[in-house]
Amino acid sequence: MPLTSPHKAPLVDQVITQLRTQITSGEWPVGSRIPTEPELVERLGVARNTVREAVRALAHNGLLTIRQGSGTYVVATSELAGVMGRRFARADPRHVAELRSALETKAAALAAERRTDADLDQLELLLERRAEAWRSGDLDEFVEADATFHTAVVAAAHNEVLAALYADLGFVVRKFLRADVGAEPRPRALTDHGRLVEAIRAGDAVAAAAEASEHPYVSRDDHGGQPGE
Repeated sequence: MPLTSPHKAPLVDQVITQLRTQITSGEWPVGSRIPTEPELVERLGVARNTVREAVRALAHNGLLTIRQGSGTYVVATSELAGVMGRRFARADPRHVAELRSALETKAAALAAERRTDADLDQLELLLERRAEAWRSGDLDEFVEADATFHTAVVAAAHNEVLAALYADLGFVVRKFLRADVGAEPRPRALTDHGRLVEAIRAGDAVAAAAEASEHPYVSRDDHGGQPGE
């Protein structure tokens, strides 16, 4: 959605609201670099100090991160997501995997019972995108595709609270996924997610839950040989 020149009310608050909307609406997705300060000044028609203050406020709230010499990037889609990102930045990876397993197992079971044809089409599309990313060797793209696939499984559960909680954990999930995948493509990092989609398609909640329960354990060597992502 286009940015508009603010009017009435405190300018900083208006700019914060507009920038937050760009983030929460998905116009500026997690991982993307937002427009530069001069670009925002031109689009919004406000002073540089106003833009700078608004960006700093959103960085303080955890939605943005400012990287000197590189730019300002989106790191979360809500203040709660930002808080979770900071709170669990140093969490034990196994604890993160266990939380993912709990959420995704329940979500997969619900998805098998509630999925729509549109949900299935989306899962098939994202499954192929994930495979293509792996074949390309772009591990950052693979992690994003994998995280998006799992988010779609949760969305197919049609539980608004579960979906919102999982979304707020998005930054934490992606961070640990990236660490687990490593620097080089490894076969263990590519678990067959097709069986999960088929279980959801068949309406088999037990099988879907069983498939989903292992996926969060990715490819960590310290997991004692548990199945990878």
